[in-house]
Amino acid sequence: MTEAPLPHFRTGLTRDARCPVPLVCGAMYPCSNPELVAAASEAGAIGIVQPISLTYVHGHPFREGLQLIRSLTSAPIGMNALIEASSAAYRRRMERWIDVALEEGIRFFVTSLGKPDWVVRKVHAVGGKVYHDVTERKWAEKGVEAGVDGLIAVNQRAGGHPGRLSAGELLDEVGDFGLPVVCAGGVGSEDDFAAALGMGYAGVQMGTRFIATTECHASEAYKRAIVEADEVDIVWTERITGVPVAVIRTPYVDAMGTRAGPLARRLLRWKRTKHWMRTWYALSSLRRLKRSSLREATVGEYWQAGKSVSGITTIEPAGEVVRRLARGAAGLVNKRPGET
Repeated sequence: MTEAPLPHFRTGLTRDARCPVPLVCGAMYPCSNPELVAAASEAGAIGIVQPISLTYVHGHPFREGLQLIRSLTSAPIGMNALIEASSAAYRRRMERWIDVALEEGIRFFVTSLGKPDWVVRKVHAVGGKVYHDVTERKWAEKGVEAGVDGLIAVNQRAGGHPGRLSAGELLDEVGDFGLPVVCAGGVGSEDDFAAALGMGYAGVQMGTRFIATTECHASEAYKRAIVEADEVDIVWTERITGVPVAVIRTPYVDAMGTRAGPLARRLLRWKRTKHWMRTWYALSSLRRLKRSSLREATVGEYWQAGKSVSGITTIEPAGEVVRRLARGAAGLVNKRPGET
């Protein structure tokens, strides 16, 4: 029997990312391996490259890693740019990664942290688009001032570093700028996807759902933990990066506690020591999350995940995730209010 054709949607995200399904396979450290990024894009979503994952975790020189993805799919892919000014050396490296990505034909970028104005200038110069991660209105305003083309609204149900607002509250806060807004957090099933589009979002960004796929190089123990967890099993811990990170509750997490120590909290509040502490946390968390996510041990782990685990019941190919969600939402009106 011939498989039914994939539904095509018309939203600001599908226009800007040049993908038929308004779905972003979000950039994840350390889980964004080339095969996962390619599989999501090939199926009709847009997969986002996470440069540190591509190079530090999966061992590909950046340009060669992009070319590997290109050998697996001709569909558009995107790139994530973490632009917080941690050091001049990191800024130079990120600038070079963006230049290489543009040379390799990437035209869709997702910026996180910091002020994205310099990224916007580079990307707009070649006709590309930039969407910016936000958790509240003040960050959206900074992105709009910088000239971004869309917003990715990270809500309280997200994995990684979640926001404080619900999906509905956040859309109310940032939905009046006249830009496409993408829902990030809490979407793991067809019903979740359809509900987000029905609220007026231009698309959805998913991370946790794509970890529990056959293409993702995360450990089988990590994938099983996602499938077996419910949303009550997701807790926020400060012990990875110094700010809340959503993880699956395990005996190890319980034993370690979820709050940074009193000295760490004090140093994170002081202007003179905040940068040093965040740099130290960033370096230590890179090693810890790489070890926890990719090895098969089931103790001593921090497994990042969002509350979308409640809708995830199987480990399956990324392409099947994309097709199933698209068909589940196919009956929705394509044109969203306020989009151009």
